[in-house]
Amino acid sequence: MVAGVDGAKGQWVVAHYDGRRVDWIVATDVDRVLDATEQCVAIGVDMPLSMPETGYRVAEVEAKKFLGPARSSIFHTPVLDVLSAENYADACAISRDRTGKAISKQTWHLLPGVRAWRAAEFAADRVVEVHPECSFRLMDPGATFASKKTGRGAGQRLRALQQWIDPSNLSDGLAELPPGPLLDDALDAAAAAWSAWRFSRGEHHTFGTADSADRIVA
Repeated sequence: MVAGVDGAKGQWVVAHYDGRRVDWIVATDVDRVLDATEQCVAIGVDMPLSMPETGYRVAEVEAKKFLGPARSSIFHTPVLDVLSAENYADACAISRDRTGKAISKQTWHLLPGVRAWRAAEFAADRVVEVHPECSFRLMDPGATFASKKTGRGAGQRLRALQQWIDPSNLSDGLAELPPGPLLDDALDAAAAAWSAWRFSRGEHHTFGTADSADRIVA
C-alpha cells in the first residue's frame, strides 16, 4: 500500500493505492494524514519537504525545466528564514535579502502547510515530495496538458490515470469522495500516489539529488 497527499483548502486529501485500486479520504491535519498512512510503504506529498538557506532548490529548477510551458505550476520554495515572518511584507523582505526576489502570494499561502510538515515526525525514506504535474507528464508523455482547472485538462489527467487505475474504480472513488476537495485536488493526490508507487519499486524519476534534502520524486 502507498499513498498520495495533496492540500485541499486547509485539509488534506489522501489517495491510498494498493496496485489495483485507489480510495480517497480527507484528513484535517498532518498528524491524521500520518495516522491514515501508517501502513503505507511510501507516501508522496505535494508540498515542499525541504527549504534552502539561500537561493533556489536544484530539484525545483530541474522540475521547472522538465515542465517547460507548465513551469509556472511550481512555486519556488522560499528560504528557511521566511518561516519566521509574521506577515507577507516581512516574508518578501527576507526573501529579497536572500534571493533578490520577493515571494508570491501563492507561496505565502503555502507556508502553513510547509510548517505543518516540518513539525511532523516521519521517516524521510518513506515520505517523499512529489509534484503532480511532473507525474502526469511522465504518465502520458505524448499529451500536451491543458490547465487542470479546465474540463479538457481534467479529462486529460483522468485519461492518464486510467492507464493504471481501473476506470470504474476511478469514477466510483470520485463519486464517494468526502465533501471539500475539488476534482483537481483528488486527481493530484492520485498522481502523487502513482509516484509513491514508483518510488516504492525503485522505478521513479528524481529531480535534484538522491537524498531527501533536495529531491522531488515522480
